[in-house]
Amino acid sequence: MHAITIPEPGGPEALVWAEVPDPVPGEGEVLVEVVASAVNRADILQRQGFYTPPPGASPYPGLECSGRIAALGSGVTGWAVGDEVCALLAGGGYAEKVVVPAGQLLPVPEGVDLTRAAALPEVVCTVWSNVFMIAHLRPGETLLVHGGSSGIGTMAIQLAKAVGAKVAVTAGTKEKLERCAELGADILINYREQDFVAEIKQGTAGAGADVILDNMGAKYLDRNVQALAVSGRLAIIGMQGGVKGELNIGTLLGKRAAISATSLRARPLSEKAAIVAAVREHVWPLLAGGHVRPVVDRELPMAEAAEGHRVVEASGHVGKVLLVTPSAA
Repeated sequence: MHAITIPEPGGPEALVWAEVPDPVPGEGEVLVEVVASAVNRADILQRQGFYTPPPGASPYPGLECSGRIAALGSGVTGWAVGDEVCALLAGGGYAEKVVVPAGQLLPVPEGVDLTRAAALPEVVCTVWSNVFMIAHLRPGETLLVHGGSSGIGTMAIQLAKAVGAKVAVTAGTKEKLERCAELGADILINYREQDFVAEIKQGTAGAGADVILDNMGAKYLDRNVQALAVSGRLAIIGMQGGVKGELNIGTLLGKRAAISATSLRARPLSEKAAIVAAVREHVWPLLAGGHVRPVVDRELPMAEAAEGHRVVEASGHVGKVLLVTPSAA
C-alpha cells in the first residue's frame, strides 16, 4: 500500500507519499481500506518531531479515518467485511489501509457520506469526552469554545446547542465568527480585538462560563479561570499557547472551579472504547436526525497531505481538512 511517511521531521515538505508494507490485523482488530482521513494539529506536531506515536501505534500520521472493512482479526464480532465505518486511531490514517482496534470503530452515521465521515471521530470523541463526560455541560449552562471555527470548535458548538446550552466562541476574523453564528453560537468574540474575559462576563450578566473548552493551554490559563463562573469547569485539550503558565490558586478556590487536561491518543484501549461507545449512543442519533453535521473546509488528495498541513497551519480554514485516498475517486 501507500502511506504518508515522515523520513525526517520538518516542514510540510517532510511528508512523503511512499510504498510501505500492508498492515495485518491482530486479535480484536480489523483492517480498514481507507477512503479518507483528516488533518489534526497533532499530525503537525508529529511531522515536526514533537509528538511521538505511542508504543505499538502506526508510525504514519492520521488520528481518524473513514473506509470499508477489508478483513477481520480473530475474536472480532459485530462487524463484517464490506461494512462502511469511521474510526478513532492512534495513528496510521494517512494511508490506504490501517489496522483499528474493534472498540474504536463506528458505523458511518445515517445521512453522512463515507468520505465526510472521516471528519467525525477525533473531534466528536474529543468534544464528547471533555465537554460532557468530564465537564458535564448541562442544559441552560454556557460553554465557551476557544477556536470556534476549528474542527473541534464547529462540533462543540453544535453538540452544546443540541443539548440546550448557550455557546460563546472566540475566533480571529469576522468571517469565522459568522460561520460560528450559522452553527448556533450565541456570543461571538474576536480575540484579536476583544478581551474574551470581559465579553463572556458581559454576555452572561456577569456570571461567566460554566464550561470552557481550551486549545491554547498556558497562554490562556489565568484568563480562562477569570472567565469561569462559580463551580465552572475548564477543560484543556491543547497547548498551542505554550506549556507553562501561572495560575492564581486563590481565584480558583474562590470559584470552587475545576481544571482537567486530557488527550486521546495515548489512552488505554478500554478508555477509548468507552468514549466511542458513548459517542455512538449519544451523538450518532443527533447526526442521523440532522441536528449535527460534520463541517468540512476542503478535500485534498492524500498524496498532497503537505498542502493540507499548510492550510491548517495558516489557520484560514473553517472545520476539517480531509485527505482522500486514490481508491475514493
